[in-house]
Amino acid sequence: MATTYSPRLKDKYKADIVSNLKKQFQYSSVMQVPKLEKICVNQGIGDAVSDKKMIDSAVKEMTTFTGQKAVPTYSTKDISNFKLRKGVAIGVRVTLRGDKMYEFLDRLIAASLPRIRDFKGVNEKGFDGRGNYTLGITEQIIFPEIDIDKVSKIQGMDITFVTSAPTDKEAHALLTEFGIPFKKK
Repeated sequence: MATTYSPRLKDKYKADIVSNLKKQFQYSSVMQVPKLEKICVNQGIGDAVSDKKMIDSAVKEMTTFTGQKAVPTYSTKDISNFKLRKGVAIGVRVTLRGDKMYEFLDRLIAASLPRIRDFKGVNEKGFDGRGNYTLGITEQIIFPEIDIDKVSKIQGMDITFVTSAPTDKEAHALLTEFGIPFKKK
């Protein structure tokens, strides 16, 4: 019988993280333990109003480092100050779930975050009060899958971790168990 592949962090969650969080927060059931539901990667490209090729290159780059096809996002209304028309592509996004989510998280923690210049940990202020965490990244070139020579413009992005945790404290404990390096106080 052939063994089926399972991501490393998914196995770690089932084996270690559930029991650690159950002990830490005194949950009566395993079903109460918070879990990572999805990771949303979002990149706004303001210069795409004047240059349509930027959206194509951003879609290609994001598809490369997330492992899932990225889709462009479109403006919903006209804003004359930004020379923006309704229906113009102004960003790129991907929502990762399941095995692809765990694979992306593993690559983010192990390979990408350590490549940030002067990295001392991620900021703890990104929690929203409902157990979700958003991490801002200033350069897409921290991902090893991206060829720096082919990048036309350095762009930042937001990575949102959506958890089933009811509080920020529980979400922080979950993400810390996964290995996200928060700054030391």
